Amino acid sequence: QVQLVESGGGLVQPGGSLRLSCAASGSISGIFSIYPMNWYRQAPGKERELVAVISSGGGTNYADSVKGRFAISRDNAKKTVYLQMNSLKPEDTAVYYCNVPYNGRHYWGQGTQVTVSS
Repeated sequence: QVQLVESGGGLVQPGGSLRLSCAASGSISGIFSIYPMNWYRQAPGKERELVAVISSGGGTNYADSVKGRFAISRDNAKKTVYLQMNSLKPEDTAVYYCNVPYNGRHYWGQGTQVTVSS
């Protein structure tokens, strides 16, 4: 089993910043570094969408809507992946989920709410 716990969400004004964290534990702990990690988000009434990906080697990829504003990173020693979100917009409002494909299935965290509003 794999446990993913997100934190760092909250209410922020447009143009502000937040940093989300996702800590992994369980059977993936000893081999965390070899797995890609993903951030998804789901806004009310919309489908869940992929926001950012980081490979085991540190390569990154982003949805067009967040390129240049968001940055994904990982600390393998802490078994944690981060999502730095800058220049936030109201349309970034969503529940953000951490995800890892591991051993033939996808594992998800419980999500953390990000609300961008003045």
